[in-house]
Amino acid sequence: MASGNFSYQQTGGFQADTSRRNAQTSGTDTTGTEKLEYSARDSTVVDKANEIIYLYGKARVVYQGLELDAEYISYNSKTKVLFARGIKNAKGKYIGRPIFKMDGQGTSLADSIRYNTETGAGNIWEVFTEQEGGFFTGGKAKKQPDDEIHSKGQIFSTCNLPHPHFGIFITKGIVTENQIITGPVYLKIEDIPLPIGLPFAFFPKPNKRSSGVILPNPGEDATRGFFLRDGGYYLGLNDYWDAKILGTIFTRGSYEGSLYSNYTKRYKYNGSVNFRYSNSRYGVEGTPEYAPKKDFNLMWNHSQNANAKPGTNFSASVDAGTSSFNENTAGGSSYDYSQFTKNTLRSSVSYGKVFGNGINLSIAADGSQETQTKTVSLRLPDLSLSVPTFNPFDSKDRLGEQKWYQKITVGYSMQASNSITTTEDQLFKKEALNNFKNGVNHSIPINMAFNLFNYFNFNTGINYSERWAFQTIEKTYLRVVNGGDVQKIDTISGFRRNGEYSLSMGTSTKIYSTAQFTKFGNFKALRHVMTPQVSFSYRPDFSDVKRGYYKNAMYEDGSAVLDQRGLPVKYSIFEGSVYGGPGSGQNASLSFGLDNTIEAKVANPKDTTGTGEKKIPIIQGLGINGSYNFLATEYKLSNLSFNGRSQFSEKLGINFFGTLDPYQYRDSIIGTSQMPVRYRIDRYTWQEGRLPRITSFGFSTDYSLNPEALKRRNKNEEKLKDELATGGMTPEQSEALAKVSRDPNAFVDFKIPWNFSFGYTFQYNDAGLTSSITNTLNFNGDANITPKWKVQFNSGWDFKAGTFSQTSLSIYRDLHCWDMSVSWIPFGAYQFYSVDIKVKASVLQDLKLSKRKNYYTRY
Repeated sequence: MASGNFSYQQTGGFQADTSRRNAQTSGTDTTGTEKLEYSARDSTVVDKANEIIYLYGKARVVYQGLELDAEYISYNSKTKVLFARGIKNAKGKYIGRPIFKMDGQGTSLADSIRYNTETGAGNIWEVFTEQEGGFFTGGKAKKQPDDEIHSKGQIFSTCNLPHPHFGIFITKGIVTENQIITGPVYLKIEDIPLPIGLPFAFFPKPNKRSSGVILPNPGEDATRGFFLRDGGYYLGLNDYWDAKILGTIFTRGSYEGSLYSNYTKRYKYNGSVNFRYSNSRYGVEGTPEYAPKKDFNLMWNHSQNANAKPGTNFSASVDAGTSSFNENTAGGSSYDYSQFTKNTLRSSVSYGKVFGNGINLSIAADGSQETQTKTVSLRLPDLSLSVPTFNPFDSKDRLGEQKWYQKITVGYSMQASNSITTTEDQLFKKEALNNFKNGVNHSIPINMAFNLFNYFNFNTGINYSERWAFQTIEKTYLRVVNGGDVQKIDTISGFRRNGEYSLSMGTSTKIYSTAQFTKFGNFKALRHVMTPQVSFSYRPDFSDVKRGYYKNAMYEDGSAVLDQRGLPVKYSIFEGSVYGGPGSGQNASLSFGLDNTIEAKVANPKDTTGTGEKKIPIIQGLGINGSYNFLATEYKLSNLSFNGRSQFSEKLGINFFGTLDPYQYRDSIIGTSQMPVRYRIDRYTWQEGRLPRITSFGFSTDYSLNPEALKRRNKNEEKLKDELATGGMTPEQSEALAKVSRDPNAFVDFKIPWNFSFGYTFQYNDAGLTSSITNTLNFNGDANITPKWKVQFNSGWDFKAGTFSQTSLSIYRDLHCWDMSVSWIPFGAYQFYSVDIKVKASVLQDLKLSKRKNYYTRY
C-alpha cells in the first residue's frame, strides 16, 4: 500500500515489487505541489512499501529545472533522493552514464549522481562538463543547498576527451555562481604532474562579459632588448562592445601601445578598430640612431548585414598610418615579411543607397599611401549618383510592339570628387587645404537599339559630358639659352565649365559554322562562332580658343609659342583638373573587332549507351580590335590588339594577349653623339610586303595537380569570412583572415592528401631598339605525410637573378587539443624560422612554447 503523502499516475498497469521488461513506461509522482515526471524504456518498478521507484533502460527524470537521463535511476519518495548510474554491458563496458542539466547551466556527464530534490544538495562522481570553452573532468563534486559546489580532484582542460591529454589539476575548490576558488593547482600532461603550479587560484565565472587584467608575455628582441609584450586591461563594456588596451615595453627604451575594440550587433552589423602607436629606439644610447622613431597605424573594418537595411549599405576598410610603421615595428610585431615589405596602404569608407525608383547614390572616402615615396592620395569625399535608363517616349499603357522612337533610352550619371596628392609631412599642414582639387562630371547618354534584318544588332546614340572645375591653370613659357623652354604654371581658383558631345553607331552579328566528322573516331564535330563588330563615332574639335577651353601658349614677353611646323601651341586650361577637359582635334573613327570561339564535340567514353557526347572548348574568345580615324592628319590606323584564352583540359588553361604595330620604322643616328635611334613613319608594313610588328606579347597559365584542393581552399576562405561577418573579430581571428588573404595556403586543411600547383607568366615588350622579356614562375603545394602531419611549401624562380625567389616551408602537426607549427624561410633577405607548440583553444592561448629567429637583423 502506498503511504498517504505519496501518489502516482502511470500509463500502463503494474504490480508492486515486480518488473515489466521490453515495455516503454512513464508516470508522474506528485509530492505536495511539486511534480516529478519520469519514464523508462525497459521497465518501471514501484516499491510501495519503501516508497521507491526504480527506472531501467534509458531512464529519464524531469524535476523543476533538473533534467536527468541514465541507464538506471531510482527515486526515494521518503528521503527525496534521486540516484542515477550507468551499467556494465556483456563486454564489461560501462555504458549509460548519467547525463544531467540544471536550470540555466550546460549539460554534464558523470559516472554516478546522488541528488536531494528537497534540499538541493547532492554528490557527483567523475563529472565531465563544459564551462565557457573549457572542460571539468573527474574527481568528486558535492552540491550544497545554497547552490555552491565543492569539488575535489578535478581537472580543468580545453581537451574535449573524458580523459584529457593535459589539464590543470585542482586539488580542491569551491564553485559559486560568479567565481571559482581553489586550493593548490598544478599542470598535468599525459597524467604526468609537472612542477608548475600555484598554492591557490581564483577564476572569475561571470554570466556576462567582465573586465580584467591581461598579463604580458615576456621575451627578448635582439635589438630592442628584453620585453613585456601585450599586457594591459580588457574592458567588457556590454554584450555588443568590448575593448583591449595593451602595451609593450622594451629594456632599451622602446615602447608600444594599442587600443583594440570589437563591436557587433547580430543581423545588423559588426566591425573592429585597432589603433597602434610605437616609439622605437635603435642603436646605442647617445648616437643619432637612438633618436625616437614615432609611428602609428589605424585599422578599421566594418560590414553591414545585407538584410539589415535593404537598399542601404555602409562598409569600411581602413589601413592608414605612417609609412615606416611596419618597417620600424617588424610588421606590428607580427614578424611577417609580407607586412614588412608592403608598399601600399589602402583605405576606403563608403555609403550607398538605392531609392525606390532605382536611383543609386554612393558616397565614399578612400585613400592610398605609397610607403617608399611616402606620398598620400586622398579622395574626400567621392560622390556618385546614377539614374536608371528610361524610355521618355514610351507609354505605360502601350499595346503591341514598341515603335522606333519608343526604343530611345535616356540615362544620367554624376560624379563629384575632392582629391589631393601630397606627402605625409605636408598632409596635416594648413597649406594642404589649398592643394585640394575638386570637380563635378555629368554624363547624359541617349541611345536606341534595335534588330536589323533579324540578324544584325544595331545601336546608335549621342553622349553629352559636362564638367565643372573649381581650379584651372595658366601657362607661361620661359626661354632658356642653349636649352628647351621652361613652363611656369599658375593655378587659378574659380568656377569654370566645359562640355563636349559625341555621336556613335554600331552593329554586330554572329556567324556560325559547323563541320561534322564520321571517320575520326571519338571526334564528332567542330564548331566555329565568329562575332564581328563595327562601330563609327564622331567628336568635333573643342580645342578652338574661341570656346574658352584652350589658350594659346605665350612667352613672358607676350610672343606666341610655335611648334616645329610653325603653328601656335595650345594648352587646355583644365589640364591636371579632376575630370580634365575635352581633347584636342576632331575625331571620326571606325572601330572594328572580331571575336572567335572554337569548340569540339567528342564522344563521352564514360557513357555506356554510346550516344553521350561532350563539348571541349579549344579557343575561347580569340579577338582582335582596332580603329581608323578618318580625320587624323597622320597615323590614321591605330595599333591592333589581340587577346584570347584556351582551356586545354579541366586543369590547364592559358590566357594570351598582344599588340601589333602596322607602321614601318626607320633607323638613324643623332648628330655627333652617333646615338642610334629608331623612329616611326606613316607607312604601313604591308606596303613593303611585311606583316605588322609585334610590340608586346604575353601569356599566363596555371595548373593544379589536385584542382579539388583549390576549390576547397576557396570555400574555406569564404567560410572563414562568413563566420567572421556574423560576429565580431578578435585580433587573432583578424590576423588569421589577413594571413589567409595574403597566403591562401596558410589555411591548413588536413582532409586533402596532397596538392601541387604552379603559375607562369611571360611578357615581351619591344620599345624599338631595345626589347625586354619578363618571366614569372610561382609554385606551391602541400602533402599529408600522415593524417596528422602536413607539409606546405611556397616558392618560385627568379629568371633575372637565376635563382629561387622567396621560399617558405611550413610543417603542421595536429595534436588533438594542441598543435605544433614550424615555419622556415631558408635563404634570401628574410631568413626566418619559428617553432610553436600551443593549445588550440583561445581560453588557454598563453599556454605555449615558442622558439624563433626573426628575418631582420634588427629584430
